Amino acid sequence: MEYTTLGSTGMEVSRLCLGCMSFGTPEWREWVLDESESREVIERAIDLGINFFDTANMYSRGESERVLGNVLDDYERDEQVVATKGYFQMDDGNPNSGGLSRKALEQELSNSLDRLGMDTVDLYQIHRWDYDTPIEGTLRTLDDAVRRGQTRYVGASSMWAYQLAESLRVSDLRNLERFATMQDHYNLLYREEEREMLPLCDREGIGVIPWSPLARGYLTRPHEEFDATTRGETDSHAREHPYFEGNGREVNERVGELAEEYDATMAQIALAWVLDKEWVDAPIVGTSSVEHLEEAVEALEIDLAESDVAWLEEPYEPVPVSGHE
Repeated sequence: MEYTTLGSTGMEVSRLCLGCMSFGTPEWREWVLDESESREVIERAIDLGINFFDTANMYSRGESERVLGNVLDDYERDEQVVATKGYFQMDDGNPNSGGLSRKALEQELSNSLDRLGMDTVDLYQIHRWDYDTPIEGTLRTLDDAVRRGQTRYVGASSMWAYQLAESLRVSDLRNLERFATMQDHYNLLYREEEREMLPLCDREGIGVIPWSPLARGYLTRPHEEFDATTRGETDSHAREHPYFEGNGREVNERVGELAEEYDATMAQIALAWVLDKEWVDAPIVGTSSVEHLEEAVEALEIDLAESDVAWLEEPYEPVPVSGHE
């Protein structure tokens, strides 16, 4: 396993972060693993040297956090870097169980810590931007959480670059904890972040941990086989992103061709491309099998030629901004 410093935090994390949305209960979504199946994948990740785990309160309605916490309880906590997120409404009957108000953040962070079985999480992130709550109020709440020792760092997820810039301005002006990381939507089929967000993160020393580096599985198999898995067949969210627009199919085909040349899987080529980007610290890889996890780790050994990187990127066309919802 390779390790890197996460942004300007000084924390050393594995070059791959294990995304935990597929852990919890299939009652939430059909492709999600139950606790025993999840444990097998998480334990193998630790064996492979992965020390960075990303979850969220909304994954399996809290079950992902509970499962992750149960597994990590059998290991040395100080060796793991655990991140979780809050924003999406957790209780349909309680509107204050979502959003970024002080009330919502304080109670949801507390609930997340309880499920994880931890006093402190390493990174607490806002899952989306809250247009109803002034950012200064959110930042003050997060700053208080750091001072109370509930989280060591705070981070953000998909938003407009101007929103991140404004957040950093307010933090600096009010002497509040800055966002240390950005978890944004980024892969071979969605590169709109290269225009403003990624250069901003690079300039500000913000760690980049992109989600969906494999385009919700579309970059792991040929176009015509996308619906061949349970997730491909049932994951309606994949169709909400612009992966199938523009030249998406051509990019998919080029990934397949290059995979044959490198004697690798399509997923490994797609991951190698993301890992090749200097502004990316650790892509978040979600998996529902040990085999796919092991393949992802092997992608670290693939060194794409510059000409191959250019060839993969050449068909890309601008697509609508996606992932801020």
